[in-house]
Amino acid sequence: MEIRCVAVIGAGTMGAGIAQVCAQSGWKTNLFDAFPEGLERGMARIDAFWDKGIARGKTTLEQKESWSANLHAVSDMAEAVAQADMVIEAVPEIPDLKHSIFADLDKLAPPHAILGTNTSSLSIADIAAATSRPESVIGMHFFNPVPIMKLLELVRHDSTSEQTIAAAQAAGTAMGKTTILVKDIPGFATSRLGVVLGNEAIRMLADGVASAKDIDTAMVLGYKHPMGPLALTDLVGLDVRRDILKNLQTSFGDDAYAPHPLLEKLVASGRLGKKSGKGIYDWSSGEAVETELPEEFNS
Repeated sequence: MEIRCVAVIGAGTMGAGIAQVCAQSGWKTNLFDAFPEGLERGMARIDAFWDKGIARGKTTLEQKESWSANLHAVSDMAEAVAQADMVIEAVPEIPDLKHSIFADLDKLAPPHAILGTNTSSLSIADIAAATSRPESVIGMHFFNPVPIMKLLELVRHDSTSEQTIAAAQAAGTAMGKTTILVKDIPGFATSRLGVVLGNEAIRMLADGVASAKDIDTAMVLGYKHPMGPLALTDLVGLDVRRDILKNLQTSFGDDAYAPHPLLEKLVASGRLGKKSGKGIYDWSSGEAVETELPEEFNS
């Protein structure tokens, strides 16, 4: 199936990044958000990313103009998806919200459209059950920052058609991504491995094994990880990591996946990572700066 038009539902960090790479792939891209201010921020985020690329000599003004012509802010979801060959939902990890959106997409999107959900841990089959066309629904798990990260984790549930899988793989390749295909099990492949490593790193930090910076450096230099597990947890969002762990704990009935108390305390205090300005690190300068955690966090 040839893709000409894509609709992205949700203009947050992930949705804006997905819309950006779709526009850069040459597709007409409609970015929708239920909140006008969210849509405005998402469009501004994309524009700033392109301007930064020009300033660094990585892209040109001509490229930005071409990509911008493909990108459209749309305030009505029916309008956004009316001609879409592929819809990618990227709203918060709230099951009821995703179910509601997919019920609407089932009525509004063209019959041939691929319906993708950018979730890091929720059941694709459950989301697909909100539609009358589960064969068209597939997990499309992107990674932050979307324009830079090369992986796209595709998640098939039992009813996903081979045609949908092939079309999603082709779309991922067109976006410059390397795709992997995994089964619809809790945490898929990447989230299950990533959150366990991050949770253990937080346990080590709480136990005083080493500083956050030294724990991260151990994995970067010792195992060639591009980023340490604590800095990555801050980048993804401590609340997101916490929620994935809780989902795994419930799904598998295994307390080994329980979020460490330090993670819970950080989330409860509003230290959610880079998006809030502070998490395990202080991000107020735009870079990860090691900071002392309040004493009560380790009690």
